[in-house]
Amino acid sequence: MSQTLTRQAYERLVAELDELTTRGRIDIARVIEEARALGDLRENGDYHAAKDTQGKMEARIRQIESILKDAIILDGAEERDDISVGCVVTLRYVGDDDTEEYFYGSIEEKREGMATLSPSSPLGQAIEGKKIGDIVSYQAPGGELEVEVVSIER
Repeated sequence: MSQTLTRQAYERLVAELDELTTRGRIDIARVIEEARALGDLRENGDYHAAKDTQGKMEARIRQIESILKDAIILDGAEERDDISVGCVVTLRYVGDDDTEEYFYGSIEEKREGMATLSPSSPLGQAIEGKKIGDIVSYQAPGGELEVEVVSIER
């Protein structure tokens, strides 16, 4: 399944993959070798911890490779006025005065201090393509909710 990524997120993932497959693998191999030198592997906590770290690193490598293989890259030059991947959207739940701000895109797009709203989530699907002032309803686990689009920033 392809993911839509901003150019910035794509380049960050390419750099992370390069780091993990080069220096990351070399570093973890060195740690495993040092732990192996400590003796009996059955009771060697350092060795088991290093192997666990290696497994997690290899899983992350496979995850990034899968994301990048079919990624659709946005070039940010889009002059859209509706909600699409790569924008920051402010929403207000109908009946509530508070607003909530989200980055609308892949979890790989993480923005510091801001929640990410996935386009594949029920709310994400409901707001895709909507404009400022639109009110949409969606099915949440606790029942149907309505949100108003307050602002969209690129």
